[in-house]
Amino acid sequence: MTPKQPPHEMRPSAVPKRVSLPPTPRQVLEPTEPAVVVTGICGRLGRRVCRILHRETRVVGIDRRPFHDKPKDVEHWQVDVRRKKTQDVFRAGPAGVSAVVHLGIMHDPRASTADHHSWNVTGFAKLLEYVAQYKIPKLVVLSSANVYGPQPENAQFLTEDAPLLGGQRFPEIRDLVEVDMLAQSFFWKNPATETVVLRPVHILGAVRNAPSNYLRLQTVPTLLGFDPMVQVIHEDDVVHALRLALRPGVRGIFNIAGPDPLPLSRLIKAAGRTSVPIPHGLAKGLLGSLYKYRLSSFPAPELDHIRYVCMVDDRRAREELGYAPRRSIEETAHAVDEL
Repeated sequence: MTPKQPPHEMRPSAVPKRVSLPPTPRQVLEPTEPAVVVTGICGRLGRRVCRILHRETRVVGIDRRPFHDKPKDVEHWQVDVRRKKTQDVFRAGPAGVSAVVHLGIMHDPRASTADHHSWNVTGFAKLLEYVAQYKIPKLVVLSSANVYGPQPENAQFLTEDAPLLGGQRFPEIRDLVEVDMLAQSFFWKNPATETVVLRPVHILGAVRNAPSNYLRLQTVPTLLGFDPMVQVIHEDDVVHALRLALRPGVRGIFNIAGPDPLPLSRLIKAAGRTSVPIPHGLAKGLLGSLYKYRLSSFPAPELDHIRYVCMVDDRRAREELGYAPRRSIEETAHAVDEL
């Protein structure tokens, strides 16, 4: 079970000084200003976060990939988060770090289990050590609603206290569940750091994840006899939620949803695609063979997401974060074409 958020009176009385995000773009970059460190900044979502935050505060990115279209005022450390050199990011300069936004999760289905675990879990554990050692006031971790797992016995809407069962049928989710659990443990052990865990539903946009790739197909396969209710969110709404999570005083675990849920068939139509129903047994065998021979990027367990319900209750985010999606279902569905 995920821990409930501590009541107000349990929160630390002394809160370190933080950077407040101004409502208008920042005009002057002060070199002594504390930085927001963003891991995975070179990913499509990371670059989107960077374009918003660098107008408001100093941004330092950590990513082993090059950052070709980097804004001039953004500092990029091209290092592996698992290496000791990452620590230099936190001890460089007198201004220090006001917050860490962790987006550096590997989702490559072709990477080995060992590589996945080393990058996602070992790398995140090292990052938590630096956050604790240098007393960083804020930590925001982007998890996923996939940690709950699509299950035939799922409640209609899952709250943040629901068990994380995503790894039972889908081994590739196990690392993400472990990262989520590490963040929760850090939440309790380090109350001086405001830790925020965001669990967004299926993200659609320029990101190359399974839901977006699925809806990019001109003819979308579905499972015969199944039309589950689904929740999706525009990548810009995820960035909006991340920005809200950086505000002083915000801490805890939050489900993040987009527009109202709808049947999968209606989502496919909203994206301007046609669908073809396939029997589950045939689809599972076919997808398994295609994935084995590298002819598909979808492992067979992904079929559970178009077979069973996995929807979340986002009331906590709406009430405590002040979050509400800004993009309609039509904008969200068509975001997969914005490459």
